[in-house]
Amino acid sequence: MNPILYDTTLRDGTQREGLSLSAEDKVRIACRLDALGIGYIEGGWPGSNPKDAEFFRRIAGVPLHHAKIAAFGMTRHAGGDCAEDGNCRALVEAGTPVVTLVGKSSTLHVDRVLRTSRDENLRMIADSVTHFKALGKEVIYDAEHFFDGYRLDPGYALATLDAAAGAGADCVVLCDTNGGALPTDVEARVWEVRDRITAPLGIHPHNDSGLALANALAAVEAGCVHVQGTFNGYGERCGNLDLVQLIATLQLKLDYQVLAPERLRELRDAAHFVAAVANLNPDPHAPYVGRSAFAHKGGIHVAAVAELPESYQHVDPALVGNEMRVVVSELAGRRTVRLRAAALGVPAGEREAAVLQRIKELEHAGYQFEGAEGSFEMLLRRSSADYRAPFEMIEYTVMVENRCGAVRAQASVTLRVGDVVTRATAEGAGPVNALDRAVRETLVPHYPQLADVRLVDYKVRIVDDHLGTAAKPRVVIESARGDERWSTVGCSENILEASWQALRDALELPLLRRRG
Repeated sequence: MNPILYDTTLRDGTQREGLSLSAEDKVRIACRLDALGIGYIEGGWPGSNPKDAEFFRRIAGVPLHHAKIAAFGMTRHAGGDCAEDGNCRALVEAGTPVVTLVGKSSTLHVDRVLRTSRDENLRMIADSVTHFKALGKEVIYDAEHFFDGYRLDPGYALATLDAAAGAGADCVVLCDTNGGALPTDVEARVWEVRDRITAPLGIHPHNDSGLALANALAAVEAGCVHVQGTFNGYGERCGNLDLVQLIATLQLKLDYQVLAPERLRELRDAAHFVAAVANLNPDPHAPYVGRSAFAHKGGIHVAAVAELPESYQHVDPALVGNEMRVVVSELAGRRTVRLRAAALGVPAGEREAAVLQRIKELEHAGYQFEGAEGSFEMLLRRSSADYRAPFEMIEYTVMVENRCGAVRAQASVTLRVGDVVTRATAEGAGPVNALDRAVRETLVPHYPQLADVRLVDYKVRIVDDHLGTAAKPRVVIESARGDERWSTVGCSENILEASWQALRDALELPLLRRRG
């Protein structure tokens, strides 16, 4: 049986430090995951905050094609009644077809967190499931701390599952809430529970030991048909199970059909969409979908994948919407230069060896080209016999003043464009900004297309940090024109000179591309 995917990015994922989603953000993510083919989307805890309650109101008016929306909450309070319980009423008001109830499986939590009797906890579980089943809801029961609880008192942990299943829970989910379980333990417990209850089983692993994916796979292979996780593994502490990794592994390695093949090819885009809405940078080294997941840097590797991609790739990256990349660095060989040059449309020809040698010299001096493909392209273009620089820096001066706490930066530049020498002076928020403005003032009258080029990111890294203030800074500039982006690098003992080197490449590259 193919596992059913249950996404809790909008609830458990938002417990990640530094991650916050508005109600509109949640709606956008829910719609994207629905389009991908996710079976369940947990929207939040309606009894905990107004934002989640607003999400449930808004999503009710959105037509979904695959996913069921679930509202999350606790079992009733000790000694109370479901009909009068505020949390239970909020779950009803959410109006979702699915209710996910979390209850205690560990005697530690029953005794010292809930501070109630163990028998009352069993009644809380059974009463809550019965209450929502009577209201016509699909009820998923999350057995919190199940694996830790089992180690403390196996009989009681299993009794809590009996209470939920006996009351009619549609699925009983075993939660590794602290993320400390091992795959062998997970597999053994799933087999044991399968022999005890007839309700479908699920797994909810956390990643505190780096084993969330391994534990999920062990649970599925042992018989769990429902898996809970988050996109990109977002979650509290070390995160939750990453559904992206799970989907790709189940489908490409274990032959489960969890997404339609055409949807699987959207996996990378969906993962990056969720990251963008969450205002987080995608992890470039994320398995399957990261920018570097199929990047090859070593010369021997590159030579092999050029002839036989599967020689150093465990799957075809196109299956998950990714692509193979060849990274240029001091570890590269001539084949690397040839492949990257061909991909850029600037064949190196007989210049491969010379370009490679220059890369090795510059990287030894502190440059780094693997994150600055724009500067690599400029190396290629400058190595051509017919290269003519569209502009040349004659001199620049940058001054920074601090007068009574007011900081002022001013740059003056003299450039040669063809046979014309032009000068400009500009002020900026800082020295690099002032230099950038002055250069643009001299160039835009000659090259109006540069008015559309903007600097979108500026990074500085110290190369020789042991030298302190005498260390060499490496500057990487990311530029954009419309949807087109490119990164360039500079390195020098002087941070302004390093910035100018990166800026020169950033402005010259679009001119040469247009000319070429």
